[in-house]
Amino acid sequence: MEASVPTETSTFEQLMLPHLDSAYNLSRWLLRDPHDAEDAVQDACLRAFRAFGGFRGADGRAWFLTIVRNVCYSHLRQGKRESLKVAFEEDLHGSPEDSGEANAQSWLEVKGELLRQALERLPPEYREVIVLHDVEGLSYREIAGVAEIPLGTVMSRLARGRGKLQAELASLSQNTSP
Repeated sequence: MEASVPTETSTFEQLMLPHLDSAYNLSRWLLRDPHDAEDAVQDACLRAFRAFGGFRGADGRAWFLTIVRNVCYSHLRQGKRESLKVAFEEDLHGSPEDSGEANAQSWLEVKGELLRQALERLPPEYREVIVLHDVEGLSYREIAGVAEIPLGTVMSRLARGRGKLQAELASLSQNTSP
């Protein structure tokens, strides 16, 4: 009997497809539109599959999220998304049983609607590091790899992003106080 040799397609599916929820979550927060997020993830999957021959077996999640991030920023630069804000809809983020989505779901439930609104108001570069760290649980080093920025920039963006998030929360809280 001859042992079956895994094909590139099956290896890609085993290594990348488990990260689709994280990819969609990042894409959804960056693009703020569920349809654009789905399109971006689909585009990222295609790009990742085409480039999979160059994947050297490092961290598949970080490699795939880097591609997703780049696709999202390309969409933003090209004006592919509408400028209107779209209300966040938790049911569009997939199954709460998935690890990334479970983290996102519990994080969102604890923080509430004001936090979602405040996070939506942040510039993409701050929103991205907060989502990757606080929602997806990536380390600073993993975020640096995904975002292709120095480790110090990750830390400063996270700190500044959290400061801006607090300011937005304060502003939103004042507007909703009786």
